[in-house]
Amino acid sequence: MAKINEPDFDNSGHIPAIDVKTDADREPFSVGVLYRIIEDRKINRKPGSYTTYLFEKGIDKMLKKIGEESAGIIVAGKAGDKAETIYEIADLMYHVMVLMAEMGITPSDVKEELASRQAM
Repeated sequence: MAKINEPDFDNSGHIPAIDVKTDADREPFSVGVLYRIIEDRKINRKPGSYTTYLFEKGIDKMLKKIGEESAGIIVAGKAGDKAETIYEIADLMYHVMVLMAEMGITPSDVKEELASRQAM
């Protein structure tokens, strides 16, 4: 698994940068790697980390952040700001994955659901 150096929560409204270090013997960064890091943080809580903060605050805080990040995407997309839209999508994906980990939903579960819609 990738090493993670997660900075302390800074109350800025956005997730702090998560430094995922990989090397030739480790898996490169992916959504799956990030999900496993989030799952690990759920079990092995690091004081001061933003991910730990979300797990400690619970599902209501996670859902609030998902709503805020969704609104951020709408604003950035409407403004035509590609860089800001990407930034907000990354925040949304992170917060959705925290919710997924909280609820025991895996990326494979979501992939299967999407695949089932392919014939639609």
